[in-house]
Amino acid sequence: MHKRWRWVAAAGIALALAGCSANDSGEKSAAQPMSADGQAAPNQGAPNKENGDSAGKAGQQKAPVPAGQPGLADRKLVRTANLELTAPNVGDVISQVRVITQGAAGYTGQESTQEKRASVNVVVPSDRLDGVLDQLGKLGKQVKREVTATDVTEQMVDVDSRLATQRASVERIRALLAKATSVSEIASVESELTSREAELESLQKRRESLAGSVAMSTISLQVKAETVAAKEESHSGFFGGLADGWDAFLTFGGGLLTVLGAMAPFLLVFGLPAAALVWWLRKRRRSATPAMATASDLPSAPPLD
Repeated sequence: MHKRWRWVAAAGIALALAGCSANDSGEKSAAQPMSADGQAAPNQGAPNKENGDSAGKAGQQKAPVPAGQPGLADRKLVRTANLELTAPNVGDVISQVRVITQGAAGYTGQESTQEKRASVNVVVPSDRLDGVLDQLGKLGKQVKREVTATDVTEQMVDVDSRLATQRASVERIRALLAKATSVSEIASVESELTSREAELESLQKRRESLAGSVAMSTISLQVKAETVAAKEESHSGFFGGLADGWDAFLTFGGGLLTVLGAMAPFLLVFGLPAAALVWWLRKRRRSATPAMATASDLPSAPPLD
């Protein structure tokens, strides 16, 4: 009897040890999957140091751009420039400016040309602005060169979004107009459609204006003769102020003499008779004053009893 229980206990212990070994092998195989040839495959769930390092380096080299934000190459810039030159002959410079502008597929706008001074607005494609400025700067002595850039990317994105929304709104109103049956409904829908189409057209014109400002750049060019520039430079400082003051005095004196010359005919025609009349009245008053004094000196008659 005791031997039988011993064999039963031994069989139970053997079964328990077999179950534990099976669980251990299952956990190991789950933690470390086997490859097709029976070899243990690398642990895919655990982090790989080499992969982590390479991923970190890649993240440092190229940071992701936030969604909805245009990249640096996609920025929309409105560029303008201001250029001042001095040259011996102003007319020749303006002629060469026209040639350079046409060669850059641009055109000249507002222009004012005199013998010693000239100003002109040059409009060229934005991608050729720097090259055109370099060419224009060689036409004379460059005194001033300024380039400004205004970022209008956000404005264009906003206008594009509003355009898409407005187009969809117009299409919905047109669909409602097609379904309208009564005269009152048709009139109401047509009025709303006209209003929304007008707003859509306004947005389209604004979009075109922004696109044109981005595509073309304007250069404000001023050219002065070298003699004028030298004279303006010499008029700086104390002696320059003294010379300007003397010129202002001569200008004032010349203006005063001009006014007196303009008044001289009126003084001759009206002033001389008026002066003669005043002299005669004053003389008459003087002669009347002694006669009144003499009459006052005579004795008065005695009173009657």
